[in-house]
Amino acid sequence: MKYKTETSAGGIVYKKENGKILWLITQHSQNKGWSFPKGLIGDTKQNEPMEEAALREVGEEGGIKAKIVNPQPVETKYKYRFQDTLVDKTVNYFLMEYISGDPADHDWEVSEALFLTEEEVKKTLTFKADQEAFKKILKQFKSKN
Repeated sequence: MKYKTETSAGGIVYKKENGKILWLITQHSQNKGWSFPKGLIGDTKQNEPMEEAALREVGEEGGIKAKIVNPQPVETKYKYRFQDTLVDKTVNYFLMEYISGDPADHDWEVSEALFLTEEEVKKTLTFKADQEAFKKILKQFKSKN
């Protein structure tokens, strides 16, 4: 079996709507898992800064524009198998605030993108690493608000 490492960046995005806080989550087209928008750093541009990759991925997979509100990302690590390769993955998620756009404008990698309440997100997320990242982001969010 082959082995490789990947580093991705993404955003855990909130928006305030009618006095509620909602969070953006996405469903992957292929594995059908619910997660947060993220993708490989530098897959379209050499030496891409992590923050730029995170904002780009939120735009592509989440269909929206957002801004980073905490420059300190939450890091998660996990392993997965793709065909005959074991991938050691690191994802850096930034706490972001929604600016504009419609989650329905997501790209082909995502089958659905939507804003849900904190409780709905906790029930919907597929992967343990994302659940842990969300807990850490909520702490950042609550200390800022």
